[in-house]
Amino acid sequence: MAISPAPWTELSACRGSERALFFAPDASERKEQRLVRELSAKRICQACAVRDECLASALDQRESHGIWGGLNEIERRGLLRS
Repeated sequence: MAISPAPWTELSACRGSERALFFAPDASERKEQRLVRELSAKRICQACAVRDECLASALDQRESHGIWGGLNEIERRGLLRS
């Protein structure tokens, strides 16, 4: 049985070619490169109509990688602790 994506994903601003910004390409990404990539991804999230749904899903699923709802892994872990 295939798992279908949540309906809100159809409205996400990250759909398409810029999706690569939301996940680190590999372990060799330098800190400066990561910061630029994450800022670019977060700018896309700021204008996203389903940002709240995305973040809630990432928190529920305990997503451990990528930018979800405008937050990176460390920022989401901080929310879960508070």
